[in-house]
Amino acid sequence: MHTSNTQNTQIKIAIILVTSLFFLWGLSYGLIDAMNKNFQNHLHITQHESGFLQMAYFGAYFIIALPAGFIAQRFSYKISIVVGLILYIIGCLLIIPATNMASFSIFLFAFFILACGLGTLETNANSYITKLGDPKNASFRINAAQSFNGLGQFIGPMLAGYLFLSITKAPHNATQQEVENLLAQNMGNVQLVYVGIAVIVTLIAITFIFNKLPENAEGQNQKNAPMKMPLECFKNKQFSFGLLAQFLYIAAQVGAGAFFINYAVEHYQGLSDAQGAYYLSIALVAFMLGRILTTPLMKKIPSHLILGCYALINVFVCVYLFFGSGISSIFALIVLFFFMSISFPTIFALATDNLLPSQVKFASSLLIMSIVGGAIMPSLMGLVNDFFGTSAGYALLIPCFLYVAYYSFYIASNRGK
Repeated sequence: MHTSNTQNTQIKIAIILVTSLFFLWGLSYGLIDAMNKNFQNHLHITQHESGFLQMAYFGAYFIIALPAGFIAQRFSYKISIVVGLILYIIGCLLIIPATNMASFSIFLFAFFILACGLGTLETNANSYITKLGDPKNASFRINAAQSFNGLGQFIGPMLAGYLFLSITKAPHNATQQEVENLLAQNMGNVQLVYVGIAVIVTLIAITFIFNKLPENAEGQNQKNAPMKMPLECFKNKQFSFGLLAQFLYIAAQVGAGAFFINYAVEHYQGLSDAQGAYYLSIALVAFMLGRILTTPLMKKIPSHLILGCYALINVFVCVYLFFGSGISSIFALIVLFFFMSISFPTIFALATDNLLPSQVKFASSLLIMSIVGGAIMPSLMGLVNDFFGTSAGYALLIPCFLYVAYYSFYIASNRGK
């Protein structure tokens, strides 16, 4: 009885600690979207070039996912998570030379290392939290944890709007000294935020190190075994089609956030960049509320049906974004975020639902690798935006949501076949 109580306590502590990780990468993601417009203003880059931020950020996920899965397979979830936190800290500290030199190239490298840490965390935290408790509630548990991810995403643009985007780009008639002063103030605030994050992440890493986390039976039995790559998971249509669904969904989500501020200021005359960032924060509140309000419904309605309906709604929203204008188009963009909210965790849970325990960690790594969709779409959208306007870029999201709807209604409703 005592052993059972101890184990339950360990599981509860593990859920709390792992949920804190969801907040951490949500905060980072919320900041990175605002950075696109910030660097356009102060480092004088185009929308296409600013898309390289997401390419470095989400490209890191593709590179780090398999090594992260290997560490979890060879050792434990805990060790892999601690490694991820250390990489996150290093990436944050690399922002110091990037801001001192005001170098976009060094920023790209810093965000790449930072995202390697986040990719390591996501590879393991998403699959780990689905295993901490009753398998029937896996979708509920991961969506609940992802709600804290939404909280972090909300805080990120608020910080950026207040500290970065409130410092507007220098007017054309500004003196060289005025330009340098604005740049120094902006870069100083960027450095302050990321050093602060590094301190917080260090404290969380220490907490992980000194707490015992439960490892599921599969992890305990195989932690000293060499990692196997169970490619037979591709024979499972629910997984293989889900892998593509996750790739396309992440491409759509990242693209939608990367140019939110550009879209807002283009479609609402007189709106400043800082105000655009606040609208982005509202969108991310809608994203968080989407998870909070929808997660309880999954106890009554199959998650794949909700996912499919939400994806179809977003198809129509994207059509409106292409043709719309004024404040209504910004509200439509906010609605898009609400209905994207449950997509990532639900696709993740559905894709791994019927896999064997020995396949889950490898499959989780592949699903995190699919986040590379977020590295590709912003640069592509930026190129389209530079030539045809930001509305045209949002039309690229339509086929992504159509495929997610297809996956939800056809593949997930025939799970296991």
